[in-house]
Amino acid sequence: MEYVASIAYAKGKDQEEQFYFPQRNGKDANYLCGNSLGLQPKNVKSAIEQELSDWQQYAVAGYWEAKDPWLYYQQYCNKPLTGIIGAHQHELTVNLHQMMFSFYRPNKQRFKVLMEAGAFPGDPYAVETQVQYHGFDPANAIIEVSPRPGEYLIRLEDILAIISQESDSLALVLLGGINYYTRQLFDIAAITDAAHRAGAYAGFDLAHVVGNIPTSLHDWGVDFAVWCSYKYLNGGPGAVGGAFVHEKHASNRDFIRLGGWWGNEESARFKMEKGFVPEKEAEGWQQSTAQVLNMVNLKASLELFEAAGIGALRSKSSGMTNYLAFLLQQLKGINFQIITPENCNERGAQLSLFFPDGGKEIHQRMTDAGIIVDWREPGVIRVSPVPICNSYQDVFHFYEIIANIASNA
Repeated sequence: MEYVASIAYAKGKDQEEQFYFPQRNGKDANYLCGNSLGLQPKNVKSAIEQELSDWQQYAVAGYWEAKDPWLYYQQYCNKPLTGIIGAHQHELTVNLHQMMFSFYRPNKQRFKVLMEAGAFPGDPYAVETQVQYHGFDPANAIIEVSPRPGEYLIRLEDILAIISQESDSLALVLLGGINYYTRQLFDIAAITDAAHRAGAYAGFDLAHVVGNIPTSLHDWGVDFAVWCSYKYLNGGPGAVGGAFVHEKHASNRDFIRLGGWWGNEESARFKMEKGFVPEKEAEGWQQSTAQVLNMVNLKASLELFEAAGIGALRSKSSGMTNYLAFLLQQLKGINFQIITPENCNERGAQLSLFFPDGGKEIHQRMTDAGIIVDWREPGVIRVSPVPICNSYQDVFHFYEIIANIASNA
């Protein structure tokens, strides 16, 4: 595609805005930080007001009589998510520790977990404590695959080589679908296949994938995946998380899991009897009733995703991110490197710009100019034009501001 570095070109690529932007100096900020927290959809307020009205009118009867009965609230989010992640509705449910309880069952021979070096800290913390819980030393049980010296990205062949080498001792492969720092998108299908051939389970943290990249978790045979919904899914701060469990496990009632009242078979749930009989689907991992006043934000946002279609959003995402890369190539007088893969099929809606020096000062100057992006040590500014929220004009205005910073450096 041929790009043009002009506001007229950017305006011609844009559509009507359906989200609220934070204000800076009396006007919309140039918000390119949906990778950290998605914007508020304009339909959220009325959705929340509906639930508040139903709570006021029905109280506990809202579980059955609300406009959207609360008893089935998680299912309202499951349906649109199936198209986004490539799953069956009964494969969706939450929580990395719960998933590891089910899928990390080490023994003396097979006890190791493969992760990527530099993963977002939440995952290493979870794995470290799970390994310790089972009586193993994290130094011996956790394998990290790293970029080669002088490189920022992890090569697929290095991941596959470690899986093959450790096939006798590997219990679990647990990677982020996209690395939070470099924004590298891993080949989930190839890694899953290699893990299974080695006799290990394959799980993924899709916090930076869901709502960003269409996936086919069921067809790829992924055993489990977890994600948050406050980033690309625009579920709001502290929004409910989600999890996928492949039906080959979810339909097996003997597959080990932590039981909870809401995970018990629905037909027997209100009998209040002893003996946990899980639902024959991912809902068998649920612990309690849906957080309605939390999930209503996600439900409202997913209506927009369903209307737009994840395929169309991915197409716009690739176009905007490629346009951003094109514009950044026009810059002179500022020293940085794009460490995100150049191939748009190997990245999502974000570029990570590495500044060998002066990065924090440049980030502050961006902030002062009305740009909202985020900084990650030791030198990266993450710029994320999210397709459902952002526009080509947002991308061009970012370029204009950083070009001005470069010219005054």
